Amino acid sequence: MSVVALIVAAGRGSRAGEGAPKQYRPLAGQPVLTRTLRAFLAHPEIDHTAVVIDPDDEDLYRASVERLEPDLTGRLLPVAYGGETRQDSVRNGLEALATTGAETVLIHDAARPFVSAGLIGRAIEAGRSGASVPGVPVTDTIKVTGARGEVVSTPDRSTLRAVQTPQAFPLDLVIGIHRKAAAANLHAFTDDGALAEWAGLAVQVFDGDRDNVKITHPADFTEAERRLKGHSMTFVTRLGTGFDVHAFAEGDHVWLGGIRVPHDRGVLAHSDGDVVLHALTDAVLGALADGDIGTHFPPSDPQWKGASSDRFLAHAAGLVRARGGLIDHLDTTLLCEKPRLGPHREAMRARIAEIAGLRLDQVSLKATTTEKLGFTGRSEGIAAQAAATIRLPEVES
Repeated sequence: MSVVALIVAAGRGSRAGEGAPKQYRPLAGQPVLTRTLRAFLAHPEIDHTAVVIDPDDEDLYRASVERLEPDLTGRLLPVAYGGETRQDSVRNGLEALATTGAETVLIHDAARPFVSAGLIGRAIEAGRSGASVPGVPVTDTIKVTGARGEVVSTPDRSTLRAVQTPQAFPLDLVIGIHRKAAAANLHAFTDDGALAEWAGLAVQVFDGDRDNVKITHPADFTEAERRLKGHSMTFVTRLGTGFDVHAFAEGDHVWLGGIRVPHDRGVLAHSDGDVVLHALTDAVLGALADGDIGTHFPPSDPQWKGASSDRFLAHAAGLVRARGGLIDHLDTTLLCEKPRLGPHREAMRARIAEIAGLRLDQVSLKATTTEKLGFTGRSEGIAAQAAATIRLPEVES
């Protein structure tokens, strides 16, 4: 089931003090919106992400997007423009998504940059069943007060939840209730779950995340900076390896490292047969302990027939980022008699770096022959072996 995310970034954030709207202010060196977008664009279950912005913020938005890794920006849809209220802005964004054919939408505040991959995953699962919002238990005792400040009642805090975003809905359903509210001249709902309640829908609460704080006041920036700069999370380094081989066949080119290389033969393959990208994809998946390329892109599935292999490596890199990790280095050795790697090496390195969202100095590419031995030595096929070094947050057992 296809899933889209809608990031609401059209507000002015007046409570956050002087300066640019809070979603564009720097947080440990990167705009808040950049951090929020990265969480959704890197999540493997999110197909596309759209952002609602104020028309006056085009330059700020572009600057935020430019800070993202190149392999992530291809999943961004064109912006939608905000309205007079948050509710109007969300409706405008949903209308822009109406033609995407998506089945589930996650609506998220741009000012919540600490949203985790786990929370996004729970939202997707919940949203497939109906209107759903994340919530965390309230730890303080809550008092309901009257006009003069007197206590009217004390609700049982065990039944209370502080609601967050992303809130998840079937796309057609939430578009319908937004249109219904607009037709009733109602524009002041600040929470899409509350709008669903108004429409008479059952709204389920799933587990939120206490770290998923919303930046609202100047002090929130100070605390967020402290969290990011003083973060004590321990990372573990992992190494994965990959290997791929394809037999030569009739043709006039082969794909290697995302580059079309002229050759007097082609390869037999279900996809484009890029042994370099296939080996790298398996290396990254191996470092994640998350199966192999056939697990994620089974050759029995006709949608991958003739597919460009850059999608496979980009997916694997996205899985690393979705788990809060980093790719440190990709290393590949091509095994063949021909074609020669030399004339194409730097173009391949640059393309691999672009696909994986890395610097050029994080990509190594070498080639060797097998001294006329074996199937590669007889020019019957081509092979590649790869290694990927990644860092992942250490999980306490």
